[in-house]
Amino acid sequence: MANVPLIPNCAKRSGNKSKHDENTPLAIHACLCDTGVMTRANINIIAESLNDSVPSTHELYESGNMEGIRELAKYQDEHGAASIDVNVGSFPAEFFVQVIREVQSATKKPLALDSPDPALIEAGLKAYDDSVGLPILNSISPLRMEMFELYKLKQFRPILLISEGESGACHTADETVESAKLLLSKAKAAGIPNDDLIFDPGVAPIGSDSEGNLVRLMETMRRIHADPAFAGFHASVGLSNFTVMLPPKRKDGSPVRSPLESAFLTRIMPLGLDFVIGSVKRNYEILPDDHPAQQCFDDCIKLGGFDAIMRVRKFYKG
Repeated sequence: MANVPLIPNCAKRSGNKSKHDENTPLAIHACLCDTGVMTRANINIIAESLNDSVPSTHELYESGNMEGIRELAKYQDEHGAASIDVNVGSFPAEFFVQVIREVQSATKKPLALDSPDPALIEAGLKAYDDSVGLPILNSISPLRMEMFELYKLKQFRPILLISEGESGACHTADETVESAKLLLSKAKAAGIPNDDLIFDPGVAPIGSDSEGNLVRLMETMRRIHADPAFAGFHASVGLSNFTVMLPPKRKDGSPVRSPLESAFLTRIMPLGLDFVIGSVKRNYEILPDDHPAQQCFDDCIKLGGFDAIMRVRKFYKG
């Protein structure tokens, strides 16, 4: 895989304060190194808006508004997307192919072909112009490993959903790591190098995480990051899921969601997370340890269960 930027050392030191413009999207956000030189924190945004689950996008699909689809793709490209997710839900393969071609006429960024349906992905891979870079396949899990066979048709970079095992959802770090090892072995057998693998450990909403999913995620990333077998791997989460159902603002009028997402990124980026599926409209930064959102996140890791949920409530109500 070519030209995937690496997280600089400054992004791995959570105590560094950021001095970037708060309107700068994460993909081009800079943090302040010890030298005082601005350096990019290279999180790659897989832009999420071309998804049938988004009501305004569904309207574009339903009406066949290809101009609107091209404009949305172009907007995401121009506002920091590293690649653009395309999900057409239950629309047929012919429509998926049409959307892929229209989007590729509007942007030179690689696309993430997003569907659990192997037939739909096969049609999308055949239509995709890989002169702009390998497509991302979103996603393969232990419950649909037959999708590795599509690598024979066209090379791609799979998002490997390791929050699922062969018998269902993973509830512990042990189960999640085992899922990662299984998918790693299947990817190797298919001829896919580590540097083209993007592991997704699954992120749960912090405001309702009574089962310790956040702790499971962090521990999973620590183990994978330390395991030589995974050397060169990449990782991603659906970042918008992390703060779903939380209010937009705190009592003092300051934002709730972006700071908590930034707090998560501050801790998870040093463990290898270098992609997010998210919105280019979000603003993120590497937070210092004494930032209220960072303190909230760190407390949630320590507390767990209902106490963690109450700590999040204290953050946005305080």
